[in-house]
Amino acid sequence: MHALIMAGGTGSRLNQGEKPLISICGRPMIAYVTDAFSAAGFEPVVAASPKTPMTMNWCRAHGIVFCKTDGWGYVEDMISAVKTLDDQHPLFVCVSDIPCITTEIICRIADSYHISGKDACSAWVPAGLVHACRGGMPYREQVHGVEACPAGVNILRGDLIEQPQEELQVLLNEPGLALNVNTPADLARAEDFLKRLS
Repeated sequence: MHALIMAGGTGSRLNQGEKPLISICGRPMIAYVTDAFSAAGFEPVVAASPKTPMTMNWCRAHGIVFCKTDGWGYVEDMISAVKTLDDQHPLFVCVSDIPCITTEIICRIADSYHISGKDACSAWVPAGLVHACRGGMPYREQVHGVEACPAGVNILRGDLIEQPQEELQVLLNEPGLALNVNTPADLARAEDFLKRLS
C-alpha cells in the first residue's frame, strides 16, 4: 500500500528554505514522516512540485520514490500524483509537515479503516490539542461528539480519487499528531516534543 506524502509547499512563513527539508533535531522534517510509514509497512511516495526541487534531490539521494506535480494546490496535486502512480487501490495521503507522527498512529488508522469497510478514512485530533494552523483558526468539525481538527492523514481509494468517497472519521487523542508545522512557534513545539520522545 502506498503512502503518498504531499511535499510541494515552500514554507514561506518559516523562511528556512523548502518546507519538507527544514531541519528538526538534525533531520529533515519529511524524513520523520517517510520513516514512520516505512516502519509501518507502507511504501512512501513523495509528491513534490516545482517549488520543492531540493526535496526531489533528497528523495533521489535516499532512494525514495517521488512524482512531480504542477504545484497548483493540495487537492489538484494529490489527484495528479495518484493518477501518475496509477494506483487503483486504497492509499494513504499525508502532509509532510507532521514530524511527530508515529508508526503506532499510522497502524491504528490503517486498522480502523480496514475494519470499517468504508471507501475512505480521515484522521482527526481534538481541537484543544491544536495550537496553530496556517496562521489562523483551524477548520473544526464535530467528530464523535468532540470538536476536532483534521490531522492531515487520510486513506483514499485510488480508483475513486476524483469522486466523493464514504469516509470513516477516526478521532485520535494524540498531541504529536496535532503538531502541524507552519510557523516558527510550531517548529519549536515539534522540536521539544521529539526531544522528549528520544
